[in-house]
Amino acid sequence: MERYVAFDIGDKRIGVAISDPFNTYALPSETYFRKGFAEDVAAVAAIAKQKGATVIVCGLPVNFDGSDAVQTAKAQRFIDALKSVTAIPVVCEDERFTTKMAHEVLISEGMRREKRKNYVDALAAANILDGYLAGLSK
Repeated sequence: MERYVAFDIGDKRIGVAISDPFNTYALPSETYFRKGFAEDVAAVAAIAKQKGATVIVCGLPVNFDGSDAVQTAKAQRFIDALKSVTAIPVVCEDERFTTKMAHEVLISEGMRREKRKNYVDALAAANILDGYLAGLSK
């Protein structure tokens, strides 16, 4: 049975989300606080393995028009390193607006700014994974 794990790769934090057992929707899981590039790549690979991932979905940040953004190269470097340390297939998914949507949800629920940083990345990862799962079902 397939199990998808998604990562929202940021400069300071990496959000983690997992698919439900039927791969219908995504569940925010945790936020990993970055320490150093090599350690972060190893930690993300370990998280995916621990969650039982059969596919890793990484958010790829692009500009509104679909062109590469400044963050695109950083994320792609991380994704390439991740592919080199795990046997789990790694795919990319457009992550436009996923963090913005996550912030809006948390704000609408009345969450204070200080607490949002602990949840926003995992929720953004869930948005990335929801987009990927929706594409699979088509």
